[in-house]
Amino acid sequence: MHLESSSLFWGLAGLLPLLVYVVLVFRGVEVLTATVLGVVLGALLSHQTLLSFGQALASAMGSFLAMVGLIIMLGRGLGEVLAATGVSHTIVHRIIHGIGIDSQKKALVGIMTACLVMVGLLGTMAGGNAIIAPIVVPIAAAVGLSRSTVAVIFQAVGEEALILGPFTPPVITLLGLTRLSYGEMLLYVSGPVALITFSATWFMVQRIQRRTKDSEAYRLPEDLERFEPTPASRRATTVFSISFLAAAVWGIAFHAPTSFVIVIMLGLSFITGLTGGLTLDEILRLIVQGMAGNVGLFLLFLLLDPFIGFVEKAGGFAALGTLLKPGMELGGRSAIVVTGGFLGAFGISGATVATLKLLNEMFGPLLSRYGVSMLAWSVALVVATRVNNFVFPGANMVSSLGFAGSEDMRSMLKNGWVVAACQLTYLTCYALFFA
Repeated sequence: MHLESSSLFWGLAGLLPLLVYVVLVFRGVEVLTATVLGVVLGALLSHQTLLSFGQALASAMGSFLAMVGLIIMLGRGLGEVLAATGVSHTIVHRIIHGIGIDSQKKALVGIMTACLVMVGLLGTMAGGNAIIAPIVVPIAAAVGLSRSTVAVIFQAVGEEALILGPFTPPVITLLGLTRLSYGEMLLYVSGPVALITFSATWFMVQRIQRRTKDSEAYRLPEDLERFEPTPASRRATTVFSISFLAAAVWGIAFHAPTSFVIVIMLGLSFITGLTGGLTLDEILRLIVQGMAGNVGLFLLFLLLDPFIGFVEKAGGFAALGTLLKPGMELGGRSAIVVTGGFLGAFGISGATVATLKLLNEMFGPLLSRYGVSMLAWSVALVVATRVNNFVFPGANMVSSLGFAGSEDMRSMLKNGWVVAACQLTYLTCYALFFA
């Protein structure tokens, strides 16, 4: 018994890097600095040698996070090309003067809708936000939305789009595990969770916007207000729009993976640049110039992969899960649902699909023995995977910061914890009455 308690204690000590990271971020320390310190502490607690530490960093170069970091850098390069050809100015001009997005609330609704549709259809948060970011960021800048506000929207809406889209990996996996229909899942599971998230986020972004409107403001081009589209910029905008839509349709039709976005970013840069009158040398220079502005963020992505890995190797997530398990046998069906949700949210770190399968396998016998409702269990699975992404600084959170051009991790975590609290409260209530 003493041995088990000692093991649990050292396992919980493995969470110390995350705790230190959160404290540093909330004290205003740069997110890259906080991540470096967290990685070093995690390496010490997981007993890494210099060789294994170097191997972890080398492995991170080929990780999903590194690929997302590259996509963000290329998106910044595309943004430079769009600015140089006048395409971004033309799009903003058309939207503000044509469609009428001339206020912050209209812009918020527009960005949320664009994110919801694109991520939900493509089935990838990084890919969907990468595509819309160069378009919506100038619009956000034009109406005075802060970088922090846009970043929070990208993550909060993107997370829920992944459990609403009919062909996204989490939805396909969830339907396969629970045998629910898409309509049932949408009406009783994902829909309510998404509605709760959107409501909480809408409340939070108003506060975040007021706090960060000056400190995290976008630098709006001085010539935007007096900008009038030229024939060249109109032509380039038309070609960009057609190419963008074609690429999106192709990606949806063939279920293209996230890596396809790399081709989209480069392809749109070259097509738009050449149509807008730039030479190949100028296009490449603009791409590199834009990418250079996100080198620090790319380094952050490389470090984030071993950071979470070291916490897992130190036994942090496993120990947290052990603490939550005893409640299952005491509270019957409701406790099983609540424990499953909390265990996935705080005790299991990894890809969403893998987490869904792992939780279902772990709790499968208990679900059958106690006759747990599949609707209630589905809510637990959805909340588990969403909360995990909201409370820990994972790929989705950091990529949203990158696409918005922000480094305000504090606002991301604040919104994430409020959303997580709302989702977990909903799960608990649902389990008590419907499990």
